[in-house]
Amino acid sequence: MTSTPSAEELAAALVEEGVRKSGLVWVNGQAVWQLWGDGGAYVLCGGPVEQPVPAGLADGAVVGVTVRSKDKGGRLVGWQARAAVVPAGSEAWHAAVGELRGKRLNTADADSVDERWARECTLFRLTPEGSPAERPGAMPDGSGAAPPRPTPATTREPVPAGLPRLLARRRPRG
Repeated sequence: MTSTPSAEELAAALVEEGVRKSGLVWVNGQAVWQLWGDGGAYVLCGGPVEQPVPAGLADGAVVGVTVRSKDKGGRLVGWQARAAVVPAGSEAWHAAVGELRGKRLNTADADSVDERWARECTLFRLTPEGSPAERPGAMPDGSGAAPPRPTPATTREPVPAGLPRLLARRRPRG
């Protein structure tokens, strides 16, 4: 006879399944690529080439993690995680980096990426803490989108009225 899983077990399964299926998560509002393993998400950040360290992510910090639904693209689950630095060269570091190497696309130094990561980057393990605050049936009303950062950039002038007609007259050369 099987027992009914508890709410905590269901929440843990939702977090794990969502993170496993998603190639990236948002940590404190910044998208980062990651790998799930051993009950936590591994995030490699820092250095001049890799993704920047999200604001507030540090050893021992509690961060907010948001996972999108792989099939719908919307927010699936949001949870708090305790961040821990995985020491470069440790057994856990080698195991995680071995898996991350396969997920890191378009690296120019595939043969020596482990050494570069050990030298320039920080590997964080994000371990879930408590039940997810955001999950199906318990989502906030707002979108969660951050306001755009101030920038001196401007938009172009409106498209000239005659341009669509001009482009429609062009015939492909062939």
